[in-house]
Amino acid sequence: MFENLSDRLERSFKILKGEGRITEINVAETLKDVRRALLDADVNYKVAKEFTNRVKEKALGQNVLTAVKPGQLFVKIIHDELTELMGGSAAELRTDERPTVILMSGLQGSGKTTMSGKLAYFLKNKRNKRVLLVACDVYRPAAIEQLNVLGSQLDVPVFSEPDSTDPVAIATHALAEARQKEYGVVIVDTAGRLAVDEQMMQEIAAIKNAIHPTETLFVVDSMTGQDAVNTAKEFNDRLDFDGVVLTKLDGDTRGGAALSIRTVVQKPIKFIGTGEKLEALDIFHPERMADRILGMGDVVSLVERAQEQFDEAEARKIQRKIQKNQFDFEDFLNQIQQIKKMGNIKDLAAMIPGVGKALKDIDIDDDAFKSIEAMIGSMTPQERHRPELLNTSRRTRIARGSGTTLQEVNRFIKQFEQMRKMMKAVTGNKMANMLSRMPNMNPFGKR
Repeated sequence: MFENLSDRLERSFKILKGEGRITEINVAETLKDVRRALLDADVNYKVAKEFTNRVKEKALGQNVLTAVKPGQLFVKIIHDELTELMGGSAAELRTDERPTVILMSGLQGSGKTTMSGKLAYFLKNKRNKRVLLVACDVYRPAAIEQLNVLGSQLDVPVFSEPDSTDPVAIATHALAEARQKEYGVVIVDTAGRLAVDEQMMQEIAAIKNAIHPTETLFVVDSMTGQDAVNTAKEFNDRLDFDGVVLTKLDGDTRGGAALSIRTVVQKPIKFIGTGEKLEALDIFHPERMADRILGMGDVVSLVERAQEQFDEAEARKIQRKIQKNQFDFEDFLNQIQQIKKMGNIKDLAAMIPGVGKALKDIDIDDDAFKSIEAMIGSMTPQERHRPELLNTSRRTRIARGSGTTLQEVNRFIKQFEQMRKMMKAVTGNKMANMLSRMPNMNPFGKR
């Protein structure tokens, strides 16, 4: 995400490196490169031009302090303007009404049904809401079944009327049931439609008029770049939606939609999809996204993800075991599984300042821990809790069971013992710090 834009902007900033002061000449040269980088990222031309004009105006009006280099000041101006371009601050979802009704809209194939499931997961597990999903896509044969499958995975009820072909009636009946059963949030999944399809646009407008949603969200595939912005404008002119949800921002997207859509439609980006799993949905924070675009990482989001997955009481229990040198393979396996729940490993690494750039050309498989998990999975419960039992015959059996070699098992056990000693010596340090000191055990592999 944004890798090409980040590289291009970094090259642009080099023009100002070594300069003693900001002048109209060196700023103009830098901004020409910045504008070109934005256009290559599929940013709307008018948005890119207005952006660079604002940066130029601010840069030329700045007095550079002795302690601050011109290049550093310029990066700060770019950062502030990128943040403002994407909305300035996070736009929270309004959930004060009871029930809160969320109407999902968007093009065919934009991922509305999956996003409805992700939003249900978010509101149920992170906002402690009772959620009802509503299947109003009466045109796509598998849409109702897909929503039922998602509801089953989430343990969230799905309201549907399979024999009905009237989405307005379905939505109205669902809202009545939600009020009767006191659901906190109702998420209405609708059929995908084209902005040029007058009949379909009238239909979703009729659904909105019937249920008066608290929030109308427009779901858009960020892989479509500038087309996504144009489509959003057409939908907004008809629906006057409240916010945008960008999907597939974890893919090979150039970022044009994220950088342009706020300015073009004057509506905030509220959520971004960051993966295929149901939990892969993040609130959109413009400042944090600006940090990532400029290669500064996103430590705040990384910490928030960790806090969601790691239980405080469990962490204290693990700390006590480390102090007593009782940290075992079962504990290690649990920690790995918690890390994996936080999301894509390369995406997590990119949140650490400087690491994302270092790992840019390295392919990190989501199954990076697979061999370690296989080895621990091939141990008996007794062996997991008492590593000292692992003699040669047991290690040979573990190698056969995990599809690895005896040498790999020996190396892993040796590194685990070293890690236990280090963790005891530096109690309180994060597991990641311990692993980073052991490159051979690093699941990211060698360069």
